[in-house]
Amino acid sequence: MTPGGGPMKECGYSEINTRGTSPMESPNKKKKTTVKRKWEVFPGRNKFYCNGRIMMARQTGVFYLTLILILVTSGLFFAFDCPYLAVKITPAIPVIGGILVFFVMGTLLRTSFSDPGVLPRATPDEAADLERQIDVANGSTSGGYRPPPRTKEVVINGQTVKLKYCFTCKIFRPPRASHCSLCDNCVERFDHHCPWVGNCVGKRNYRFFYMFILSLSFLTVFIFAFVITHVILRSQQSGFLNALKDSPASVLEAVVCFFSVWSIVGLSGFHTYLISSNQTTNEDIKGSWSSKRGKENYNPYSYGNIFTNCCSALCGPVNPSLIDRRGIVQADMAESVTPSNGLTMYGSTQSQSNMCDQDQCIQSTKFVLQAAATPLLQTEPTITTDEPPLPGKTTISAPCAPLALGQPTPPSSMPNLNSEAVLTDMIPLKEDIGNHQFLTPDEAPSPPGMLPANSPVTHSHTMHVLNLVSQDSLHEDSVRGLVKLSSV
Repeated sequence: MTPGGGPMKECGYSEINTRGTSPMESPNKKKKTTVKRKWEVFPGRNKFYCNGRIMMARQTGVFYLTLILILVTSGLFFAFDCPYLAVKITPAIPVIGGILVFFVMGTLLRTSFSDPGVLPRATPDEAADLERQIDVANGSTSGGYRPPPRTKEVVINGQTVKLKYCFTCKIFRPPRASHCSLCDNCVERFDHHCPWVGNCVGKRNYRFFYMFILSLSFLTVFIFAFVITHVILRSQQSGFLNALKDSPASVLEAVVCFFSVWSIVGLSGFHTYLISSNQTTNEDIKGSWSSKRGKENYNPYSYGNIFTNCCSALCGPVNPSLIDRRGIVQADMAESVTPSNGLTMYGSTQSQSNMCDQDQCIQSTKFVLQAAATPLLQTEPTITTDEPPLPGKTTISAPCAPLALGQPTPPSSMPNLNSEAVLTDMIPLKEDIGNHQFLTPDEAPSPPGMLPANSPVTHSHTMHVLNLVSQDSLHEDSVRGLVKLSSV
């Protein structure tokens, strides 16, 4: 019940989150580690799927067109032609067709989804070390102009081969490697970039690319041949026009296969020639090993035997990927930042984030007052005479008490009679009205040069004799106070 007699309202309480992020939170506290895969920070222009297992070029539109043409043409063949051919000729036709389609799709996906042989880019340390090597080789100074490095020369099987420097990847490309402008990667044993497979063709997927175009050539010829056979058999029974009406899909298959078989078969023949001579498309187009460049120009990578060259390209082991696209990359962790001057930075520790309470603020204020009072306590020696002081000039009745180390306090306004300092020649004031000092004209001292010769002058060197330990502690406490106040 409330004091007014009414019913007490139920109050809802919510838990206050004391561990939330605040400006005073310590940067020394380790942040949560963010785990990333290397494919997420890959610098090239590639697409990754299935957590980095699938790697493709960014332009994949033509690849989907390739899939559609193969699947639609094969599907129409199995749906409209194979049933008739299996009955009239042999049931092995759809089986052979199925094997070819499976082989074509497998090699296509293997070519499109794999790493073609991308070379990793140089790290900043490796790039800097390479730059130093280039500077030493070119003999350039730090203040002069260094021409950009272009090539290095190596000898392979007696043939001089130039290694070109890639300004994007910051490496000297290995022999037969080239930089793909579409994928923005250096590819080992670069052959070409094929938009039909949606990927580069290089050292790691060239054999699958060759098997794809070779099997696709067989499939295209196979479908085209048996579609024509189907139409001929039907035309013998009901005429040519009726045969076309009974199987309109056969017409579409024949048209697609007719226009594609020439390019596919021609491409297969061209790459068969390249494999037999152990060349790449890039080298053949540039004429790198053409005899037109000279009689001494020859292909240093050829084994001199067609069978050996084919086995080297198709039967050798597949090299592992160099980029490790599914590897883990640790995010940058916040390092502890400790100032070299010993001062604590804002919000540097969790304990210091709680220092702004009332006691700490009062203590810091005391330090400031103590620091301000330090020059006042260090007075210069003064000369006093037996005569009263000048008007408006005050005298210190007692020295300040020494302060204990570690307990700084403001200077006390009360005299300390137990201090170690001794004040001599205390001169009483004639009049003390309203804490102001007045002297009569007769009591005013004359200038030093006008004093009578026989007038006694007493020089009393009055000064604060402070303990040296007290002065050191006072200075130390003052500095500490200013440091703590600045940290708050």
